[in-house]
Amino acid sequence: MTEAHARRAARVAAHKANQRARLEAFATGELPLGPASVHIDVTNACNIDCVTCWDHSPHLQQPRPISWKRQRADPAQFEQLLADIDSLGGLEAVIVSGMGEPFTHPQIYELLAAVKRRGLHLTVITNLLAADPARILELEVDCLLLGIHAASERAYLDFHPSWSARDWQRLQSTLAQFSAAGRRGDKHVHVICKHNAGELIAMIEQAARLHAARVNFKLASLRAGTEVVGIDADQRARLRSGELAAAKQRAEALGLAHNLDAFALQLEAGGLATAPIDQVGCFMGQLYSRITVDGTVLYCCNTEVVVGQLDANTRFSQLWHGPSWTALRERLRQGRYLPSCSQCGKFNQNLTWSERVRAAHGEARWLELTGRGTANHQAAAPTTGAPPSADAVASAMRRLSLPVLR
Repeated sequence: MTEAHARRAARVAAHKANQRARLEAFATGELPLGPASVHIDVTNACNIDCVTCWDHSPHLQQPRPISWKRQRADPAQFEQLLADIDSLGGLEAVIVSGMGEPFTHPQIYELLAAVKRRGLHLTVITNLLAADPARILELEVDCLLLGIHAASERAYLDFHPSWSARDWQRLQSTLAQFSAAGRRGDKHVHVICKHNAGELIAMIEQAARLHAARVNFKLASLRAGTEVVGIDADQRARLRSGELAAAKQRAEALGLAHNLDAFALQLEAGGLATAPIDQVGCFMGQLYSRITVDGTVLYCCNTEVVVGQLDANTRFSQLWHGPSWTALRERLRQGRYLPSCSQCGKFNQNLTWSERVRAAHGEARWLELTGRGTANHQAAAPTTGAPPSADAVASAMRRLSLPVLR
């Protein structure tokens, strides 16, 4: 066995042991481990203006101030944060991102190297245009979560109005370079809005051609002025009546992993809602956290659900076992969701863990652990249209492709 194979085998074994411990902990309410993955923002600066973005869209009613956009992570503090989270046990993966583009950080490769030195699975969420492809290959970044949002130049430019055809061509060239170099772990991400809703099959074919490991679709979560780019009723109807099924058939014919079953549930949520979270449950409080550039610690990726603030006297490990986090875990465990939960950004992950918990502990216990067996259970927010049935949710969960490692 080569050293690389041995490292991977050790990671897989640790992952399985951690997963068993977490599944048991969901039933007991204990918290034996720290998060499995953390999402660390390293910059608020961005090189683009995606129309759906809550921070940089040209449609925002109140643009972010320049002082906010200039904030970025300090490398020494980044490493201290990693060490503290790792000390809790169970940390397997780090997602490096930002409310901007991580590759605009002048010391980004130093930050990525710090993650790799700890033997952690490294994902970078990126639009890729500010990145140095050679350095990504050299660092062996495990996964790039590539925000492409288009399969044609026209849709790409509509989604990114300040970019040009030259940028689209440069992106395609870099993706082809990665494919030729043998990268097979990257994932294509498409946030679906009115500009790209008709391109699902083309997006799937693009991902397969470029040897992506997976293609994920997410209905755009819209607010603060970005609502103007939401899909319209006709687009939603076309997706539901046949386009989605055709896209799934094409993905499966190409052997490409996808999340189209979860995307179908998002379409069923109705209105501005994008996630029927009350039918699935929230598990992120035991699995995940996000830390913003200014040290704000979030329960999940939702910037409105804050559990604390890092400073000279407050470490992440203290907050993880602290009263705010504990109270939020218990609230969501009872099915008492927050209004913003109707646009859950971790819906795919919650869907996956919901099925795991259901399989491990049975239907009755699953209903209790997702708050559906309590009098407190409530939907995240009212939506238009009929919500998906419990059978539809269960069927989608059974069809999910569950990877061994995130």
